[in-house]
Amino acid sequence: MPRPAALLAAAVPPLLLAGLGSTHPTMLTAESAPWWRDLHVIGLVLFPLLALGPWAVVRGRGRALEAVVVVLGLVYACFYSALDVLAGIGAGQETVAVGPGPWVSALFAMADRLGMPGAQAYLATAVIGGVTAVVVARGLGARVAAVVGAVLVVGGAWSFLTSHIYPPVGVATMVVLAVGWATLAAVVPPVVSSTPRRPSPRQQPVPT
Repeated sequence: MPRPAALLAAAVPPLLLAGLGSTHPTMLTAESAPWWRDLHVIGLVLFPLLALGPWAVVRGRGRALEAVVVVLGLVYACFYSALDVLAGIGAGQETVAVGPGPWVSALFAMADRLGMPGAQAYLATAVIGGVTAVVVARGLGARVAAVVGAVLVVGGAWSFLTSHIYPPVGVATMVVLAVGWATLAAVVPPVVSSTPRRPSPRQQPVPT
């Protein structure tokens, strides 16, 4: 993956979520319910994209390592999307339709039980991505930057366990993840393909 593409994959999703989170209502009420619901419809697309950050860092560093990060990213995307659907879209729509009720807390409780394994899987990708970047970084400056980036992504992923994208902590968490993943994507050396290029027909030797 070209470095500009890796930087975009690492930084853009959390920054978009930070912007979305800055508009997140602090409470689900009859008045806030329409945007609460619609915000999480948007989040249904954006939340899974957070898994691009760790993938951009470990891509090409070994098939087993990349497979682990991809599987963890899939676990995160599936289970955290369940939280988004239940506590966001479902609770918001029901509040719009019938108003606040005791069923809201029941939906939130189920959403938390499903969302936590997803957030924990994302934390695992942050640890793996951070350690990988520190190991493969070349030179003192790159190694220091990798350590800083690793601290940021692990700290951000830890905060994400409980902060969601609620302002201000959740918004700050997304910004920290954006900076951390972009830093790691910037310092890991490019992967050089081991497959030799085949010469084009124009480069083939002409028989004499």
